[in-house]
Amino acid sequence: MSVTQVPGACPLDCPDGCSWQVTVRDGEAVALRGTPDHPYTRGTLCVKVNQFLEHTRAPDRLLHPLRRVGRKGEGRFERISWDSALEEVARRLTETIERHGGEAIWPYQGTGTLGFLQGLQGRAGSRLWNVLGASRHDMTICSIAGLAGLRYTLGTSTGIDPESLEYSRLILLWGSNPLTTHHHLWKVIQRARRDGAHVVVVDPVRSRTAAQADEHLAPLPGTDAALALGLLNVVLAEGAEDRAYLENHTVGWEAFRERVLEFGPARTARETGLAEEEIVRLGRRIARTRPTAVRVSQGIQRHAGGGTALRTLACLPAVTGDWQRPGGGLLYSTDGYFGGNREALHRDDLLDRPVRTLSMTRLAEGLLEVDDPPVKALVVYGANPVASSPDQNRIRRGLAREDLFTVVMDHFPTDTADYADIVLPATMQPEHLDVHDGYGHLYVTWNEPAVAPPGECLSTTETFRRLARAMDLKEPALYAGDEELAGELLDSRHPSLAGITVDALRERGWARLSYPDPKEFAPYADGFPTPSGKLEFVSETARADGHDALAGYVPAAEPGDEELARAHPFVLISVANHFFLNTVFGNKPALRRRAGGPSVVLHPKDAAAAGITAGDRVLIGNVRGEFEAAAVVDEVVRPGVAMTAKGHWPKLTGGHGPNATVEERDADMGGGAVFHDNRVRITPLPPRGDDSSED
Repeated sequence: MSVTQVPGACPLDCPDGCSWQVTVRDGEAVALRGTPDHPYTRGTLCVKVNQFLEHTRAPDRLLHPLRRVGRKGEGRFERISWDSALEEVARRLTETIERHGGEAIWPYQGTGTLGFLQGLQGRAGSRLWNVLGASRHDMTICSIAGLAGLRYTLGTSTGIDPESLEYSRLILLWGSNPLTTHHHLWKVIQRARRDGAHVVVVDPVRSRTAAQADEHLAPLPGTDAALALGLLNVVLAEGAEDRAYLENHTVGWEAFRERVLEFGPARTARETGLAEEEIVRLGRRIARTRPTAVRVSQGIQRHAGGGTALRTLACLPAVTGDWQRPGGGLLYSTDGYFGGNREALHRDDLLDRPVRTLSMTRLAEGLLEVDDPPVKALVVYGANPVASSPDQNRIRRGLAREDLFTVVMDHFPTDTADYADIVLPATMQPEHLDVHDGYGHLYVTWNEPAVAPPGECLSTTETFRRLARAMDLKEPALYAGDEELAGELLDSRHPSLAGITVDALRERGWARLSYPDPKEFAPYADGFPTPSGKLEFVSETARADGHDALAGYVPAAEPGDEELARAHPFVLISVANHFFLNTVFGNKPALRRRAGGPSVVLHPKDAAAAGITAGDRVLIGNVRGEFEAAAVVDEVVRPGVAMTAKGHWPKLTGGHGPNATVEERDADMGGGAVFHDNRVRITPLPPRGDDSSED
């Protein structure tokens, strides 16, 4: 009997990017656990990933190529060979290019895996799409508005080392729920609390994390920048601004100071729906507590002013001087710390000419309205846009076009796969080679294939290699093997990879990037990568891009619309599900049972006014669409806010989900989505005879 421990990494869209080990006995994966000696993930996985091996063996796993035999959306297919599938895909893509040009092809990639070889981080497939001259896919669904906003203030979107929060004395978890979305950070925070740190959660709902914190503030959705300005107003009233830091390390302080003075406690209370006393109390705590760290997650930038919100929040540690202290500053993403040679993977030099860019969160527009050329071929991988993207009903209409050739590469028959002409079975993480970093830590991880793929599943890289052969493409870079790609990625002179080679990483499974110890690491103590070299309260780059040069406050669009509120009194927030990750695991029976069916949480006052009681079936909707859910009545939400959880598959839960109600509209920066800038009406439905908590 042969037993081995194979190093790997969780591939999912989570900041923690866990290091794991697969136990393989006689060629079969029999156990999965977190890597015990990893300094950050420390041997633990989350409730979602603990059963990942069982998920790879699920009875609904896609194992063979399929061709559609029913109408689009019905999900009726016949099994075909790989040769037949690739021949058809190659022929249809070639015809598309000949008739409409390469830009009529849209490679639609999602966050189903974040790997540098197989997934998003390395833009898997980009070499092929560049050779074909396909449209560029803009990944706007997750964090882009906040990333863009931070760059105006900091010159980068890369925040502080999460492990340095152990040395913070005040931690603001702003729109962040680590107990559900990145639980290893909570362990760092707990170590800080043992040394006296005070933890505050700023979130419109009382999340799992808010319930465990020392303090919770629940502002109205989309008012975070106003709250940040109001807290800074209190800091100024206390005379606690760090004048030496402001003079030496920032640009535009006097103008920003005037803006802060506009947001006294009374105005801030009106904007945010908080009590003045809450604002003053927290402002005074910020004024006297060093170092203060702000952890911001993606939810707060999913509205019309989302980029501005992050831009302004990054100003808070500048006023207090916390950017110069280990354990002080702001954390949004750490992805920029990894200095791998991404360009070697992308190979944008293979493009013959510039091509247009299509936005991930404007899929309906792209399929129904874009012309010159129209989108004629859609290749979807690592994504389930029918469930995950805004304007669900219009997306379905676009995918139902008979003149659209759609290929879906996936593990399971998702709602999106039901619209495909060709479905290709993809490998899962224990079955292929990959390299990962984390956007919530400073480690890089090697994922060694532990077992052979089941059925006829192929990795993303191998699928694209075979497709290139089927299209008779001659570019040698299209045929690079996975180990060669990994070597090109790590062949970098960036100091973060000093001493990190393919062999060393493969042997150990993980490595911390070459940065100082978290206790001593203040990455922007001596300056920022802005044009001025300083933190920019006033950004000429922002002005040139058509934004206010001065950081400030841009309200959400629908929450503050009083006329809209009369017919649609609830602001709907779709939060992360504790048992799913986006729509991954939305088909896993054990996790579906634990998650329960779709629900919407209402404040008791709102429920009473609407004639809704706990357990009632309700209809949540607006002019864009609607979905059904079970009502939960609880004070975890503030009045006027309704909370539901994302991740349910519409085909398994009534046919529609929260994104049927979300408008396909951009945030202020980066083209980000506006999932939380969404007003709805909620009405009770007559009881039905066959009610099920799972469906």
